[in-house]
Amino acid sequence: MPRPILATIHTEALRHNLARVRSAAPDAKVWGVVKANAYGHGIERVFEGLRGADGFALLDLEEAQRVRALGWRGPILLLEGVFEARDLELCSRLNLWHVVHCSEQIDMLATHKTHQPHRVFLKMNSGMNRLGFAPQRFRAAWTRLNVLPQIDEISLMTHFSDADGPKGIAQQMQVFEEITRDLPGERSVGNSAASLRFGQDAAVRADWVRPGIAVYGSAPDYPEQDAGGWQLQPAMSLVSKIIGVQELAPGDSVGYGSSFTADAPARIGVVACGYADGYPRHCTTGTPVLVDGVRTRLVARVSMDMLTVDLTALPEAGLGSEVTLWGRAGSGALLSIDEIAAAAGTVGYELMCALAQRVPVVVD
Repeated sequence: MPRPILATIHTEALRHNLARVRSAAPDAKVWGVVKANAYGHGIERVFEGLRGADGFALLDLEEAQRVRALGWRGPILLLEGVFEARDLELCSRLNLWHVVHCSEQIDMLATHKTHQPHRVFLKMNSGMNRLGFAPQRFRAAWTRLNVLPQIDEISLMTHFSDADGPKGIAQQMQVFEEITRDLPGERSVGNSAASLRFGQDAAVRADWVRPGIAVYGSAPDYPEQDAGGWQLQPAMSLVSKIIGVQELAPGDSVGYGSSFTADAPARIGVVACGYADGYPRHCTTGTPVLVDGVRTRLVARVSMDMLTVDLTALPEAGLGSEVTLWGRAGSGALLSIDEIAAAAGTVGYELMCALAQRVPVVVD
């Protein structure tokens, strides 16, 4: 039989989370963000759950081709735009909308021969200082684009650096609104955190919101708020089983480096999951885990193919017991991926994207 580890993608959770974002940002159109292979969930696997979105946003042409191959005829937005001039031909052929964030991309458009004008999203660097035109250069960039016959429509966008924290979005919103006040075109500013926290503000929800992590059931501002507090459901569950049990006497240690030593009699369950499956090695003793739907803890170091959990308070658990590493247990109990990420000193995004290829995945 195959090794007992399985990731499950929950279609109904994706639908629910998409609806939750819509309720937080009423009247806005919603991009289903499926970059990074749908945050590790798989574009083909999430498509049915997210096909209620108004468009799909992603990074590269290969992902765009996959979405089109699934039968999607609506908008697709390239969030980083094109990387070289020849990409524009495929944008024309696949009818892709794309971000323009630098003068070189305008140069590419100016020399591009096309019978189908392009829909572009002109990006402002309102304070994130990654991609986008500085505020003082933004209107000049808009003017350059506006006179090109290769351009059909110009939308306006920016990206928030602190929508998930106490600094908030007010300063960036002020910059964006001042510079774009009298410019035509649809607007898109809200990521997951801004959409959930500030989406009741018409200027924030604007015409389009771009929820990423929230659609997959992770809280964008954890630990200030958890997924349950935002009424989000996990879109991925990672579940395995106990494949061995050890009885420890006081003084016995577990795993590489003997990082856990029992100070009392203990039962330890060995689980078929390790860092080669995408479970973070940096998780330490105390990281939560569910065994048969009951919360217990990880003990000792995570190794390549196995990890160990505390069964001392779970006398009924043993060989074959279900172990939920994150997501939804068979009993319905939930373990947020954000808790595991926090224990590893990272964020849920990384854990989703790090699911290993060797882990079998099913869709429910």
